[in-house]
Amino acid sequence: MSVLQRLQPYPGLRVLISGGAAGIGEVLAAAYLEAGAKVHVCDVSEPALAAFRDKYSGTVATRADVSDAAQIEAVFQVQREQFGGLDVLVNNAGIAGPTGGIDAISDAEWQATININLTAQYRFAHHAVPMLKESSHGHLLHIASVAGRLGYAWRTPYAATKWAIVGLMKSLASELGESDIRVNALLPGIVEGPRMDGVIRARAEQVGVPEAEMRQEYLNKISLKRMVTAEDVAAMALFLCSPAARNVTGQAISVDGNVEYL
Repeated sequence: MSVLQRLQPYPGLRVLISGGAAGIGEVLAAAYLEAGAKVHVCDVSEPALAAFRDKYSGTVATRADVSDAAQIEAVFQVQREQFGGLDVLVNNAGIAGPTGGIDAISDAEWQATININLTAQYRFAHHAVPMLKESSHGHLLHIASVAGRLGYAWRTPYAATKWAIVGLMKSLASELGESDIRVNALLPGIVEGPRMDGVIRARAEQVGVPEAEMRQEYLNKISLKRMVTAEDVAAMALFLCSPAARNVTGQAISVDGNVEYL
């Protein structure tokens, strides 16, 4: 197999993506489909799921609130019934969490961020690992954030979960290596799109500056002075599911233009 051939993802991968009907998750799903994978997404939003089914025929899309353990278990029942197993889990579902000082964040806001961003990733991994052990190309991919390697003032619940995801990934890479399951994390930086627009808007309102000024402030933090796209993240995800990455595990890989600080 040539080096160029090794860059192509393994054929026929069975891929499950949490939070996969919109945003980065949808772009990841589209990329895997283009590469010939069989894709199953779950999402909490019925409108997003309906739009996903209309746009991508031949996929399976399941409604699931990832803060509910029983609903996650049901997703894996569908996975087994519809696909007979699993090769790649993309642990993607998450929320931005609150924007505010630690003294202003409520216990409910903190706990919701932990439940959705971190506990759900544990639960998905818990159910996925037995299936991944049956696969010849098992890969567990956690979507974290550049906030998982930098401090993030005013976004402490979010940053705490992303640091924890990196720790979860590192531990699972060691734990699952003898089963030939690779485990990695992608750390997207400041990603173009409605979610980032909302973060910038909330921060601008908090500190009382125009939104355009706050947007430029975010760009000034990036060495390349530009945001990344969801497609940039998806390209790295596909690489990690290729023979070229067969010895890449336990890595927290930033796709961020080198965010210098948050």
